[in-house]
Amino acid sequence: MLKVKKKDKVIVLRGEDKGKKGEVLEVFPDKGRVLVSKINLVSKHTRPTAARPGGIQKKENPLPLASIMLICPKCDRPAKPRFDRLQTGEKVRICRRCGEVII
Repeated sequence: MLKVKKKDKVIVLRGEDKGKKGEVLEVFPDKGRVLVSKINLVSKHTRPTAARPGGIQKKENPLPLASIMLICPKCDRPAKPRFDRLQTGEKVRICRRCGEVII
């Protein structure tokens, strides 16, 4: 089971954008990568089309899952989540620092 999901807040642990925070846009579990908003920007040269003009566009590039850490929404600190089951049998992520369920 993955530790991060779409719309989670994460912090970058290494690389050029170390220390920056962002929201997860997309997760690629088969590749072990994650796309974070406004992090790891690259320049993409595009040709003009009928829908959009050409030129140099800035876009996010995927980061390795090992380079990010989940931020707990309650305590607002980076935390490595643990996994537990509720009484209903649902598997949930729990913050190791504050003990709160991460939705």
